[in-house]
Amino acid sequence: MATYPGTTIEVIELKKGASRQLFDGIFAAGGITLSQLSNMTGLEPHVIQNWVKRRFVSSPVKKMYSSQQFARVVIINMLRDTLQIEAICNLINIIGGDIDDPSDDLICDDELYHTYVDMISDGTIVISDVGAVKEAVAEATRQISLKTKEDKSKLEKVLQVMLYAHSASKLRDSAKEVLTLLN
Repeated sequence: MATYPGTTIEVIELKKGASRQLFDGIFAAGGITLSQLSNMTGLEPHVIQNWVKRRFVSSPVKKMYSSQQFARVVIINMLRDTLQIEAICNLINIIGGDIDDPSDDLICDDELYHTYVDMISDGTIVISDVGAVKEAVAEATRQISLKTKEDKSKLEKVLQVMLYAHSASKLRDSAKEVLTLLN
């Protein structure tokens, strides 16, 4: 069993492109409510509301959260065990620009999340091999059309940070599991 990073959504295995299908299904009827977002992320509603209040996530429209807001919450949730929330938001803002202006995004939050999930879905990236990480990121971003090489470089660096930070969190969890076996 696997869980989509940053969520409580379990699947048999992560597959390339499957997160897009998941989002399409979840948001087929429009947005989701705070309670649905809370259930899918394992976050308490007051935490999500605090992130909205602090402008880490844009405000819901008519109490409904969009796929972009869902993706942002999930990315923050995925990385928050390793990075400070302000650092995560700064990282996302490198790609997303102004939280209320999608026209300045290099790519949208859900595309950033899907790209990340696609990268880790085959399980072959060896995080300790910096060259392999850079190659995996370059391969994952090859199909993404950006205006400049600088934009492409920013996206690649953001994905590298995401890989390292999320992997560090997973390694920490594995260390804790082994440690409990010693007691």
